[in-house]
Amino acid sequence: MIRSLLASTAVLALLSAAPANAQTPARAEVIHWWTSAGESAAIRVYADAFNKAGGQWVDTAIAGGANARAAAVNRTVGGDPPTAMQFNTGKQFDDLVENDLLANVDGLAKAQNWNTVLPAAILDAVTRNGHVYAVPVDIHGQNWLFTSSAALAKAGATQPKNFTELFVTLDKLKAAGLVPLAFSSQKNWERGLFNAVLSGMGGSEMFTKFWAKRDVALVKSPEFRHVVDTYRRLHAYIDAGAPSRNWNDATAMVIQGKAGMQVMGDWAKGEFTSANQVAGRDYGCTVLADHEITYQLGGDIFAFPKPKNATVAAAQTLLEQVVTDPATQVAFSAKKGSIPPRQDADVASLDICARQAHDWLRDKNSQVAANELLSPPAVTGAMEDLISQFWNDQSVTPEVFITKVAGVFGQTF
Repeated sequence: MIRSLLASTAVLALLSAAPANAQTPARAEVIHWWTSAGESAAIRVYADAFNKAGGQWVDTAIAGGANARAAAVNRTVGGDPPTAMQFNTGKQFDDLVENDLLANVDGLAKAQNWNTVLPAAILDAVTRNGHVYAVPVDIHGQNWLFTSSAALAKAGATQPKNFTELFVTLDKLKAAGLVPLAFSSQKNWERGLFNAVLSGMGGSEMFTKFWAKRDVALVKSPEFRHVVDTYRRLHAYIDAGAPSRNWNDATAMVIQGKAGMQVMGDWAKGEFTSANQVAGRDYGCTVLADHEITYQLGGDIFAFPKPKNATVAAAQTLLEQVVTDPATQVAFSAKKGSIPPRQDADVASLDICARQAHDWLRDKNSQVAANELLSPPAVTGAMEDLISQFWNDQSVTPEVFITKVAGVFGQTF
């Protein structure tokens, strides 16, 4: 799509370029998909900081990550790019880099010493061919377990630490008449739950072999079969409303004490915060681990299309400075449920979950890059389809699922 439109839009882009006007405000249109209550409160932090710095934030919120990314890419290719656009940390913006449609931020990265203040996995994820092409705006752990303190108390249960304890707690919640596992049966969240089981039971080694190396021998091993069986077993603890539910509505079930727990990225904490709930009192947070803690490290970035004129370039520069300010990143994280990308940020004011995540971020043995950072979109998409089919169709046996996964991994991507 990108290559076919490049030639037809080159002339348009040149004709639409206007001379720089020093009096024009630093107007920045930002395309993003942060539309839930917690997400909206968080993006307002960056917007207010940008406006306070002398800019004019133009908010283009599009519900759904795939929808927002498609709109941003189509506009960039079509010659009408936004000032900045949100992507997940990973490989989603590779086509734009390959077609020379993004501005690099090498100068910013050098001036702020990103090689020392950012985790290596995050810096690597925004670097292509020696150039930095995106600004990390948050770091999210993707495999958190959130528990309702009220629901656990009602069921006479405690927060589990591993998968053996997990099923004990789920059974107690079910016996108490509660929904044990709040869930949104959408493909990306089905993959997210699978990933939580994979890393929780197999650690960073198994997770990396699966997503980065696509190791067929691993897929055929008894250890992986145990992961698959455990994932299938969890299906018995969701409710009938899961297929039509959004992730934040599942979080609301935990907040209201209607459900005992949810496996979700820590963006869910933004919903707890928006509902005035306090971590460690109203809800619990942990990462399930049969062995060592394996914190799946992902997040979000802003990418900047090549500016048409000096006014746009100035707006981009101001926005880059605002969203990389350590204090602003902390304020954003407090609303979003994330942690700041900058390891030199002072996180003392954040909740106990965020402070724990920040500690894991400093320990390479406690973290692994999220699958979007390890595998190309084609692999992620193919696996997401297989995981969803296995989750929703009980006639697909573990043996069939494993055979199909091995087939995908045997292909060349």
